[in-house]
Amino acid sequence: MSCAGFLYRALAALALAGTGFHADAQGIQLALPIDCEPGRSCYIQNYTDLDPSRSARDYKCGTLTYDNHNGTDFRLPSLAAQKAGVEVRTAAGGRVLRTRNDAPDDAFTKSGRDAVREAECGNGIVIEHPEQWETQYCHLAAGSVLVKPGDKVEPGQPIGRVGLSGLTEYPHLHFTVRHNGAVVDPFAYGVRPESCEGGQSLWLPSLRSKLEYQERAILNAGFTTGPVTMELIEDGTAERQTPSASSTAIVAFVRAIGLKAGDAQWLVVKDPLGNVIAENRSAPLQGSKAQFMLFAGKKRPAGGWDRGSYKATYVVERDGQIVLKKDLDLVL
Repeated sequence: MSCAGFLYRALAALALAGTGFHADAQGIQLALPIDCEPGRSCYIQNYTDLDPSRSARDYKCGTLTYDNHNGTDFRLPSLAAQKAGVEVRTAAGGRVLRTRNDAPDDAFTKSGRDAVREAECGNGIVIEHPEQWETQYCHLAAGSVLVKPGDKVEPGQPIGRVGLSGLTEYPHLHFTVRHNGAVVDPFAYGVRPESCEGGQSLWLPSLRSKLEYQERAILNAGFTTGPVTMELIEDGTAERQTPSASSTAIVAFVRAIGLKAGDAQWLVVKDPLGNVIAENRSAPLQGSKAQFMLFAGKKRPAGGWDRGSYKATYVVERDGQIVLKKDLDLVL
C-alpha cells in the first residue's frame, strides 16, 4: 500500500471515530436498519444468494433468495403500512458516500424494467464505515432521504422511509453489506461456500433471536366481508372490513410467504357450534412461491348469523407434517 493510501485510511478511521461503530476482529456489528418488529410488522422475504452458480440458495441452503440477490429484503406487510410511514435507519455509524432521492415510487410496477434501468436501487443511500465496511439502503420513498454525501451518521439515525422506488413490486428495504468491496451476508459472514451452517452473525447480539431464520411466514391474516384479492390486502381494505352481525358474508383470508414446492394448504372456517361453514384446500404447490393467498367464506344465511365465536384455521402441510399454522377468531 502506498504512503498516501495508508494516510487516507488512517485519516478516515480518525474521522469516523466516535460515530458509534462497533467492530471486532471478525466484523462490523449491525443494528436493525428499519423501524419495525421482525415477525410482526416486517418480515424477511429474501436473503443474500450464496450460490456462485446460476442456482440460488440462502445461508441455510433454503429457497428464500434468488440468483445474484445481493442483500436482505425487509418486507412490510402491505402498501398501507408503507404509506403510513416506516423509517429506515443507519445500521452502524459512518459517513454518507452517495445518495439518490428523486426516483419515483411505483415506476417498475407501472412501466416495467426499462423505467428503472441503471437505477434498480431506486432512492438509496451508501454509507462507509471503518475497516472497509459499507452498507447500502435501497427502495426508499421519493423525497424521503434525510442525508447527503459527506454527512456523518450515528447508529439508529433516521435516514429515510421505506418506499417503492426502483426495481421492486412490494414495499421493502433492500439492505446490502460489503467488506473490501465484496458483498457479504450479515447472517453468515465468512461461511464456507458449500456449507449450510457456520459463519458469523454481524447483527448486534440483542437482535439475533429476533432475526432467527423462518422458512415460511404469514404476512397477513384476518376476517373480512367478501372475496379477497391481493389489491384489497395491499391497500388494507381486507383487514379493515371486519364482519359484523349484519355483514353479507364472513370470509377468512391468509397471505403467506416462503412456501415451497410440495407444500399443501388448507383453510377452514367454523361457526360457534364448531360446524364447518367454509373450506378451501389447495393442491401441493408445483414450485416455490414468494407469496400465496388463500380465502374461504360463506354468505349470510337466511336466518342471519349465529352469535358467538367463529374460528378459522390455516395450515401448511409438508410430507404429512404441519410446518405452518395460524388460528383466527371472530366474535359476533
